[in-house]
Amino acid sequence: MDHAALVTALAGLGFGLSLIIAIGAQNAFVLRQGLLRQHVLVVVLVCMVSDALLIALGVAGIGSLLQLAPWLLDTMRIGGAAFLLTYAGLAARRAVRPSVIDESPAESTPLWPVVTTAVALTWLNPHVYLDTVLLLGSVAGTHGEDRWWFGAGAVLGSVIWFAALGFGARLLRPLFARPNAWRILDGLIAVVMAAIAASLLHGLMDR
Repeated sequence: MDHAALVTALAGLGFGLSLIIAIGAQNAFVLRQGLLRQHVLVVVLVCMVSDALLIALGVAGIGSLLQLAPWLLDTMRIGGAAFLLTYAGLAARRAVRPSVIDESPAESTPLWPVVTTAVALTWLNPHVYLDTVLLLGSVAGTHGEDRWWFGAGAVLGSVIWFAALGFGARLLRPLFARPNAWRILDGLIAVVMAAIAASLLHGLMDR
């Protein structure tokens, strides 16, 4: 890797982190699974691989196809909003009836519902396509032949962030030994999910 490629990769790393660190549905879910220590590795890998695929699509220029098919994004807005509102309702119910961290493996959520939720929170969110495929892809395109180095840096940022969020959440476990902490977390998750759903529907009405 020459100096120019390294600089471009670092730019991609910084840009990718700036997009992904913002509180969102995906991050909230990863944090919760990390606190529960339930299928953390699988959830983190799903998010990492999904982001890598989306970044690759953006760098490859697939974003131009999405701009030519606005109906596709509209359909995703409706589906994503419905899913997020459902998840917000579940989080709100947990906030009303909070629990504490239970070490019993019998209480662990089965793997596939967790994987399905992680996939849905990623791929049914149109903001992911707008930010990762369109915006990041457009910025990567300004780097010409080094655009893939920019994409590689963004992928590295995603790997670092999700690993830190998922596996670093255990440091907060003593705090979440109290029901009120879970009430606050799930309440915030419900608000975030509902706000994102509202923004998706608002964007649809503005079209």
